[in-house]
Amino acid sequence: MKPRILLLALMIALLAGCSTRQPAPVVERASPDASRPVVAPQKPAEPTTTSTPASKLHIVQKGETLIAVALQYGLDYRELAAWNNIENVNLIHVGQELRITAPAVVIPTAPSSVVATPLQSTGVPVARPIDAPASGTPDAAGGLVKTGPLAVKVPYSDKALADMEAEAKAGVTGAVSPAAPLAPSTPAASVAKPDEERVDWAWPAKGRVIASYTDANKGIDIAGTLNAPVLAAADGKVMYSGTGIRGYGKLVILKHNSVFLSAYAHNQSILVKEGQDVKKGQRIAEMGATDTDQVKLHFEIRKLGKPVDPAKLLPAP
Repeated sequence: MKPRILLLALMIALLAGCSTRQPAPVVERASPDASRPVVAPQKPAEPTTTSTPASKLHIVQKGETLIAVALQYGLDYRELAAWNNIENVNLIHVGQELRITAPAVVIPTAPSSVVATPLQSTGVPVARPIDAPASGTPDAAGGLVKTGPLAVKVPYSDKALADMEAEAKAGVTGAVSPAAPLAPSTPAASVAKPDEERVDWAWPAKGRVIASYTDANKGIDIAGTLNAPVLAAADGKVMYSGTGIRGYGKLVILKHNSVFLSAYAHNQSILVKEGQDVKKGQRIAEMGATDTDQVKLHFEIRKLGKPVDPAKLLPAP
């Protein structure tokens, strides 16, 4: 009787153990398709976004015009308009942010393409370069790790492997140095060259200086008679002519180089056009009293956009 009870208890224990055993996991593995190449997925390049530093922006204030902002920074107003996608140079609004430096030109790098041939059932494919020397670095086992971005897959064979290793070793010994990165562009007016500091200045008009340079005046005032000649103070090009700055009347601005500008204000009439080359002593306007209370010439010299005292640069009267 006891053996039967023991046997029955043993069978119950065995049945309980079988009921708690977990089934083995089943993983379905798709058989490789020999007719299709296997290409590793590539993460798409994220677009590069750039922001303009606050130091390179000008916030438009009440009463300012694009011409006035350009003069303030020693810029051509047409370039300033182009940098900020402004079609109407007479239309800017208070609070508008204006870029005062040329935008950097970013040349996108074309993504590398991979040409692949179908995998053959004869063996493992071997990567080989397309129209470019192989490049690589030795691994711990003495082989080569391929680094070239362009590759084509060919069937495995001893000859193909030997050719690949020979080409890779040649690529290590004769690797071409990478091209140096492009230096960021710098506005021409940001650095003054020694030769550009030397401008042969001359007085722009005959008459008595009735107002000297101050931080508020930004130049000198020369008294004269109506329609008296106003002369170019140095060789240059007419960067602006018109009435785009309040308080200056009929104005002419000459650009002498990437460092110096000169401005001639309150003219009765203007005799030159924008873009015209002028010589020192050439008659560019006639003295007047536009936007002021008396006949005079207001004359400014600006270095990198900042007003400087003309008396320190002009020859002794």
